[in-house]
Amino acid sequence: MSITMTESAADHVNKQLAHRGSGVGIRLGVKTSGCSGMAYMLEFVDSPIEQDNVFESFGVKVFVDPKSLVYLEGTELDFVKEGLNEGFKFSNPNVRSECGCGESFNV
Repeated sequence: MSITMTESAADHVNKQLAHRGSGVGIRLGVKTSGCSGMAYMLEFVDSPIEQDNVFESFGVKVFVDPKSLVYLEGTELDFVKEGLNEGFKFSNPNVRSECGCGESFNV
């Protein structure tokens, strides 16, 4: 299994990296947060960490630390536009429940 991105997500990340002017990809991770226990974390990566697991979709590299990979294995990252709102959507097969506000999840 791996971490994947849709073409829409990869296009969005590529545009953001180009606008930013630097970076080799994005880091996807989890942190303890919210009412359900865990929340997703996304950030640009300028220098990968040796222990990172690296996945690539549509030319975009996604870096995941070993601790987060346990909770993210098989996740697909999408970028969606719904009306005036837009943002990343996570399809994570490991999620058992999510909080009502959608900010956190439990595995």
